[in-house]
Amino acid sequence: MSVMAADWIYGIHAVAALLTRRPERIAELRVQEGRGDQRMQHLIADAESAGIAIEMVPRSQLDQELGGRHQGVAARLSADHEYREGDIPALLERSACPLVLVLDGVTDPHNLGACLRSADAAGVDFVIAPRDKAVGLTPVVRKVACGAAEVIPFIQVTNLARTLRALQEAGVWIVGTAGEADVALYEQDLKGPVALVLGAEGGGMRRLTREYCDFLVNLPMAGSVSSLNVSVAAGICLFEAVRQRRAS
Repeated sequence: MSVMAADWIYGIHAVAALLTRRPERIAELRVQEGRGDQRMQHLIADAESAGIAIEMVPRSQLDQELGGRHQGVAARLSADHEYREGDIPALLERSACPLVLVLDGVTDPHNLGACLRSADAAGVDFVIAPRDKAVGLTPVVRKVACGAAEVIPFIQVTNLARTLRALQEAGVWIVGTAGEADVALYEQDLKGPVALVLGAEGGGMRRLTREYCDFLVNLPMAGSVSSLNVSVAAGICLFEAVRQRRAS
């Protein structure tokens, strides 16, 4: 196991959330020897109840393999429960009014983790990102997401434009964010089936992604900065959709 191994998660909150909501995804648990505090004992009890194998290891081993930020616990994920591109139609059918988040080329793991956390809080049905030139579900992403990465479907696709077209054909409106758009986010109808598209840090959406958007919206900026961090922008957009849907 190494700090870059995408099939491990670590940290009390991330592991506890996974045990509570999707324990079938955990193949194995590693716990720091000597951790007898109540939080860890509850976590171990939940793992035992779920029939998950537990290995007690020295702190030095976890420090070496995970960079010392593990909080005494790490879980290995089963590859059998990863979401794939072919799962999108079934995920759409699970909701009468799907809300999807599309991230076009986000490369910073902290930004992706924060986006996933906001997406889970807003009730997003699933998150889509390209497979190339974008960060995946690394251990850092999972830790920043505080458990959201383990419960919200995250799907990396090989061709984002093709995926957007398939969403349109399924009746989902594609709403992209762009600073030069004429329509403000708050003026756009987000009550129906919607996929909100946000671009990468700095460059924004790619040209082909923009061409597949049905609508472009901007986030009104009153200060001197020209743009927001992508995770902040994602939270604003998602909860505007939540506000509109609850109001209706």
